[in-house]
Amino acid sequence: METPDDLKNVVREKYAAIAGQSREENASSCCGTGGCCTVDYAVFAEDYTRLKGYQKEADLGLGCGIPTEFARISAGDTVVDLGSGAGNDVFVARTIVGDSGKVIGVDMTEAMIEKARANNAKLGFHNVEFRLGDIEKLPLTAQTADVVISNCVLNLVPNKAKAFSEIFRVLKTGGHFSISDIVISGNLPRSIREAAEMYAGCVSGAIDRDAYLALITNAGFTDVRVVKVKPIHLPDELLLQYLSEDELREFRASGTAITSITIYGRKEACCPPSTGCC
Repeated sequence: METPDDLKNVVREKYAAIAGQSREENASSCCGTGGCCTVDYAVFAEDYTRLKGYQKEADLGLGCGIPTEFARISAGDTVVDLGSGAGNDVFVARTIVGDSGKVIGVDMTEAMIEKARANNAKLGFHNVEFRLGDIEKLPLTAQTADVVISNCVLNLVPNKAKAFSEIFRVLKTGGHFSISDIVISGNLPRSIREAAEMYAGCVSGAIDRDAYLALITNAGFTDVRVVKVKPIHLPDELLLQYLSEDELREFRASGTAITSITIYGRKEACCPPSTGCC
């Protein structure tokens, strides 16, 4: 069984490989987003091309939603994007905050940070920053952000409770988040849960929807609601890499659902009520 550090290394290696290619190269490569040896991220990805601020070079097709749609970002806000990749959501958010705001992207993969910084250098934004860091221990001071966004990343974090406590810490009181992620209802087969490449592909790291929402409320957030739901269908040819035909039939009949959800929540107090620190 992989340790948390093992899982993080799997994710770093996978996303470092993706960072080294364009979206078109990723789509045709066995080591890319549409490759034959892992999850085809196209089943998750949304179309960003209609959005203001869209930058083709920053779109690697790795998201499962568009969190900025529901993030209620205003001009002048400080926005933090967790798992910012090549900068796709960062640049969309930058268009909304304008020159008076700031957007900070955080990613734990050095190759992604380098790619994002190179993209930003071409655009010349002086209020965009990319920081190398772990979501379980964010490189940000408390009360930094008006808004936190994240797109199909927290399912890759081993300690999700710690991740949400960090989001709470870095948000200003009165701030809020908009997060798109993958959740499940039912049970994934053991061979899928234990496959490292399925973890890096956002599937086996996903947890039960109710448990996911409970982690958010336990971290102290209020007004927590699911604002968008999108069913995800994994093709048989992918699942047959991990399941026998009998296991696949059993899985299909089980009613287990894999879903992309976008969640909104607010930070109303200076610290979680359970701590009594206020």
